[in-house]
Amino acid sequence: MIISTKGRYALEVLIDLAEHADEGYIPLKEITERQKISLKYLESIMTVLSKAGLVDGVHGRGGGYRLNRSASEYYLGEILRLTEGNLAPVSCVGDNATPCTKASDCRTLPIWSGLNNVINEYLDKITLADIISHAKLDAERPE
Repeated sequence: MIISTKGRYALEVLIDLAEHADEGYIPLKEITERQKISLKYLESIMTVLSKAGLVDGVHGRGGGYRLNRSASEYYLGEILRLTEGNLAPVSCVGDNATPCTKASDCRTLPIWSGLNNVINEYLDKITLADIISHAKLDAERPE
C-alpha cells in the first residue's frame, strides 16, 4: 500500500484547517502558500472533502473552507479511505473485494487479512487533534 499525494495532501490540508480553526473560513490561497500545494490540485481535493461532508466551504469575498467538526472527530482512516478508496495491502482483502477463487487454499491470506486489520485499526485511532498535539503518535511510535 502506498498513500498517494492526494491522500497525503488531504491530511495536510485538514491539519492546516484544524490548526487555524479559530480563524473561521480559510481561503485556499492561504493554504496553498503554507502547504506548498498547487491551487488547482488543492481545489480538486477540497471538492472531494466537501462532497463527503468533512469541510464546509463558502464562495466569494470572505470565503474559504473550515472543518465542520472538532479536530478530535476526524480519524486518519476515514480521511485516507475517502481519498485512497482502500487501504488494503492486497486486493483480495480490501472492502468489497471480489472473493478469490484460491481463498480456501491460500496460505498467505491470513497474513494479508491481519495486516489489513492492523493498518485500519491504527489509522482509525489517530485523529487530527492527535497529530497537532503529537502526544498519541509519540506514545505509539515503535522503538
